[in-house]
Amino acid sequence: MMKRLLIFFLLFVMTGFVFAQKVPVLGIMAFEAGSGVSSVEALEMTNKVLSEFNSWGTISAVTGADGADYVIRGTLSRQTSSFVLSALTVNTGTEQILNTYREQANAVDNISVFSFCLKAVEGVPFPNYMVGTWQSTLSLPDGPVVCVIEFRSDRIVRVERYDTWEHRRGNSLRYEGFGKGTYSYVGYANRMISVNSQSVRVDAALSVNLSLEETLLDQTSVNQTGLTLVFNADKTAFNFVNGMLPCGANHDGPSVHPSVSLGFVNFSKIR
Repeated sequence: MMKRLLIFFLLFVMTGFVFAQKVPVLGIMAFEAGSGVSSVEALEMTNKVLSEFNSWGTISAVTGADGADYVIRGTLSRQTSSFVLSALTVNTGTEQILNTYREQANAVDNISVFSFCLKAVEGVPFPNYMVGTWQSTLSLPDGPVVCVIEFRSDRIVRVERYDTWEHRRGNSLRYEGFGKGTYSYVGYANRMISVNSQSVRVDAALSVNLSLEETLLDQTSVNQTGLTLVFNADKTAFNFVNGMLPCGANHDGPSVHPSVSLGFVNFSKIR
């Protein structure tokens, strides 16, 4: 009995290692003050960059190089009529310079910290929180419509189940489809976008290309690009904020479903 428990424990721990994703640690060295810029302004810019990175939720930014996987070294200076923040990002393990970049404006306060930070981490791998199997369920008058979809680390999608549904002239059709496909994922800062004239914070962007079988004809191919999404705090659920994975249509009015087009929007991680 103890032997079986030990084996189960080891498998559990190993599984955790397999699925755990390292959040990169980024060290921000205090920016140097170049010509025409005070040390106070350089320090304030350093703190702005540090704060911006730590607001993303996909990277851990620290002061200095201790324990950092990557380090940013930069200089804030004045060049004729512009203020320039120039920097480079270094892999601390290999001492390789990943990239060099700059951001400038007509005033120090007008330098885009967000744009600078995006350039700084172009070569830094972000964790892919999509990896795993997710489920979405739509509750309809004649039963649930379900999607079970696996996103793999190699950008391959395995579709275990993809229900499609149509309601027309009082009759409904339902097919339990399946299939495969590919996806692209960009995990980035907690950005604000406009959706229906409202500002919404998003965590990532997703594009999905699926080839499905045994579905309604309109859903044999699902190609959705630029879907933005929001994760919950522990990355066990997400919802699309500007689109959906389409799964059918309702032609019989709001008594059946509030909208004509149906799609999977809210997903929970099941594996």
